[in-house]
Formats: sequence, structure tokens, C-alpha cells
Amino acid sequence: MLSEFRTLLPLVRRYRTQYVLGILSLMITSGAQLAIPQFVGRSVDVLSAGTVDMQRIVMLMLAMLGTAVVIAAGRLGWRFFIHGSSRRIEAELRRRLYDHLLELPPGYYERTKTGDLMARATNDMNAIRTAVGMALVAFVDGVFMTVAILIILIGQNPRLALVTVAPLPVITITLILLGNRIGHLFRAVQAGFSRLSDQAQEVLSGIRVVKAFVKERYFLKRFADANENYQQQNMRLVRVWGLFFPVVTFLSGLTLLLLLWFGGRELLAGELSTGDFVATLSYLQMLTWPMMGAGFTVNMLQRGAASLARINEVLDTAPSITSPEDARVAPAAGGIRIQDLTFHYEGMDAPALRDVTVELPPGGMLGILGRTGSGKSTLAGLLPRLIDPPAGTVFVDGTDVRDYHLDTLRNAFGVVPQTTFLFSATIEANVTFARPDASREEVERVGRLSAIDTDVGGFPEGWETVVGERGVTLSGGQRQRIAIARALLADPEILVLDDALSAVDTRTEERILNGLLEARRGKTTVIVSNRVSTFRTADQVIVLDRGAVVQRGTHDELVRESGLYREIFELQQQERAKEHP
Repeated sequence: MLSEFRTLLPLVRRYRTQYVLGILSLMITSGAQLAIPQFVGRSVDVLSAGTVDMQRIVMLMLAMLGTAVVIAAGRLGWRFFIHGSSRRIEAELRRRLYDHLLELPPGYYERTKTGDLMARATNDMNAIRTAVGMALVAFVDGVFMTVAILIILIGQNPRLALVTVAPLPVITITLILLGNRIGHLFRAVQAGFSRLSDQAQEVLSGIRVVKAFVKERYFLKRFADANENYQQQNMRLVRVWGLFFPVVTFLSGLTLLLLLWFGGRELLAGELSTGDFVATLSYLQMLTWPMMGAGFTVNMLQRGAASLARINEVLDTAPSITSPEDARVAPAAGGIRIQDLTFHYEGMDAPALRDVTVELPPGGMLGILGRTGSGKSTLAGLLPRLIDPPAGTVFVDGTDVRDYHLDTLRNAFGVVPQTTFLFSATIEANVTFARPDASREEVERVGRLSAIDTDVGGFPEGWETVVGERGVTLSGGQRQRIAIARALLADPEILVLDDALSAVDTRTEERILNGLLEARRGKTTVIVSNRVSTFRTADQVIVLDRGAVVQRGTHDELVRESGLYREIFELQQQERAKEHP
């Protein structure tokens, strides 16, 4: 269990001064609390003496008042230092987790559910904060109070102390037996919460599809089942954890029963003063908290360890795509060469790409055509290392892309992926994502190039119109054109459009291509598309089929040549003739 806390050691060391001050404040608070029963016992002895000594009573009252002030100040101190440090550690660990998530490649998110990651970044972090905050308080306070009270009781009356505390070791044994079980059950609870979060996130993200297919009841049933499972996992944990408090209460009651029996006999025999009896009773009642605190400590540490194991699982996932130590940082000019590229996805037998060789000089335009699943998007993702290519297969300006610093390489690219993503912000903020300092004139210029300007003019707030999450308030074509404007504003050396014009009509596509080619004169452009008309002005077109290049040439050359390109061209010509007779 404790091995999982290795991740927190550097953070705890950073705040060790605050923790030391917090522990000192806690010990001062606990030490002052231990003085209260002594004052009460002396007051009882004074009152039971028959003659009231008001001066001594007042002095005891003032002493108790001063002790209460010390307790309040100490309690404020340990809360400020220990809880404050635990909050800072939580924030830094969450920041570290977020930073690490940003370093992981896109493929990681294809294997990992978003809801699960959200649960780890929220619910698990709360458990970790408690483990490095309140668990430490419960442990230190419990140990200090237990040891101090036992020393006081044994110092005052050894025989009575040993008799009355005899049931306490049973509590320790109970804690040991319940500890591992609590950790196992809490891990199941956290996993259930992750499933619940993931289902909610998935349905809310795809709510249009859910409603379109009238699947509300189906997903409501799925969520109800996950919710029921989460409740059952919590109830299993509660049943085990719930055993602890009755046991502690019962055993604490036994210590009081033993005190009444044996201490009462000594009191009647005159061997024990009334004040000492009352003080001993108070100390035994105070021992209940350390015993419960031990239970809290075990519970919170087990929960924290289970949550840290889930966080460490992410942090221990090494980024598969990284910059080499001697990475090239010189900007790229845009020349692309792909040499004998064969690429396999992990777990797949058949290669996604086979023996692909392409060369495109700086400033050229490459078109990529192929049926669905032919490897077009894979090839587009390999160029900026969104997917990692084998060494010695993909080059930019003669340098293997694996030898570039990732920031340098990706800054040279502007990628508009197949699935367009927009942030829940204004249209202008989405366009200026890569260049926040861009002027409105520049935004409007790329808006005209991407043909989104006419749509923006019809929106109530124009460029300040806020789009919904993932751009849900816009059409597919509008989202694609905003994404194209975003890439054009960045003005990269290499622009990759991965089927980024699929949702626009042919007339708008022609307008975009004409403006794009004019604006990007002298810069490299790679266009992936299923429309042959897109490649009319391309310097080179390659046709992929089952991962292999089966044709290459210009548009005019491929139209004259029998093969897949001409088949698609003729089919699309027929469809266009039907649409525009």
C-alpha cells in the first residue's frame, strides 16, 4: 500500500517545513487538551474538600481559559499548515497529471475512456488529498494522545491503568483485519465511479445521436445499471467500514465499565481521590478518539493508496512519441520524402501501409486518394508524428521526422483532421487558437479563404458568436471551414487537409481550393480527399489501396490511365451530372 505514495514524496519534501509546523501545532493542541482533565480533577478535589477555596477555583478557571486559547491557536495552526499543504499537493499532482496527459500521444486516448480520466483527475484526487492531510492528522494525533494518556494513567495508578486499557489491543487487531479489505473495496468503488462518469460523458457528448435513434430509455437503463453497481460497491464498503465504529464504541464502553468497577472500589476504599477518578474517566473518554483516529487513518490511507495506484497507472505510462536528446530545432522548409514506409498498428496483423514511397519538393502539392480504410489518414498522421513512423521512413527537408524536436516539427505543420474539433468559445477564438495575437483583419482574411465569412455574416454576433461544445451549434461544413481558417491563420510550412472538405459542396470546395492555392503559393500542401475534383491542380497524386500505392501521377495523367482513380472520377462525374442536369 505505502509503495503507491512514492509519487508524493517529492511534493511532501517540498512542503516539509509546513508539515513540521503543522505537526508541532497539532502536538501543542493535543498537549493542551491533556491538561484539561487535570484542571477538572483538581477542581473536583477542591470542591469535595468541604471548604471552597475561591482563589484556587479562579486560578484553575483562568488556567483552563488560557489552555482553551492555546488549543484554539494550535488547531488553527495545524489546519493552516497541514490542510493547506495537502491542498497544494493536490493541485500540483493534478497539474502534473494534466501535463502528462498532454504528453501522451493521440493513440492513448483511443484506448482510454474520457470519463475514466476525468474520475481520476477529480474523485481520486480528493481521496489523495485526504490521505496527505487528515490521515496524517489522525495518525499523529492518535499516536501522541494514546502514548501520552497511557503515560499519564500509568504514572498516576499503574494497576488501574493496565486493567482499564486491556480491551484496547482488540481495536488494533480489528484495524489490521479490516485495513486490506477496505482498500480492495475502495478500489472497486473508484472503478465503479469511473464507469459511471464515462457513461454520462459518452451519452452527453453524443446526445444528438441518442435522440435521433430514440435510445434514451436504452441509455437510461445502462446508466441505472452502472449507478446501481456503484451503489452496491459503496454499500459493501460501508458495511465493512461500518463494523469499526460499533466495535470501538463497545470496547470504549468496556474500559469505562472496568473503571467504574475497579476504580469505584478504590474510590470507596479511599485509595483513589474523586478528582483522580474524574480525571481518569476523562482520559479514558479521550482515548476513544485516538482509537477512532487509527481507524480513520487506515481508511484514508487505503483510499488514498487505491486512488494513487490509479493516478500512478497514468503517470507510469511513458509517452511513446518523444523528442530525441539531440533533437533538431531548426525550422523546416517543407520538403517531404517518404521512403519504403511500412506501418503496423499495435495488435493488427495486416499493415496499414505497405512499401509507400513518395517525394514532394518544398512548395509542392500532394493529393492522396483511396477507398475507406486504405491508409490515407494514417499516412497524414505519420507526417507530423501524431502517429510514430518507423525510423528512416518519413523525412522533412531530408531529416528523419523522429530526429526533430516535436515542437519544431509540429510547428511546421498545420493539420486539419478528418474529425473537426472546436472549443466552446467564440468563432474568432477558435480561428485564432494557434495565433491569439492575430488581428481581426487577419481573421477576416482567412475567413474569406475558407469561405466561412458568408456564414459568419449571418450569425447574430458575427465573429463573437459562441459555438457549443465541440461546435455542436454549427453544421459539419461550417466546422470544417472554421478549422481550415484556423490552420491557414497559423500559416504553416506544410498544410495537411485530411478529408477536410468532405462536408462542403463542390462549388464551395472549388472556391476554397482556389483561394488556398493562391494564399499558399510556395508552401507545401498535402490534401487527403475522396473527391477527384480536389486534385486538379495537384503536382502529384498517389492512390492508396489496402495500404499500398497502386497509382501515382498528375490528375490528367491518372484520368487517362485505367485504374481506381479513373473509376472514381467517372463515378463522381455521373453523380455530378445527376445533381446538375
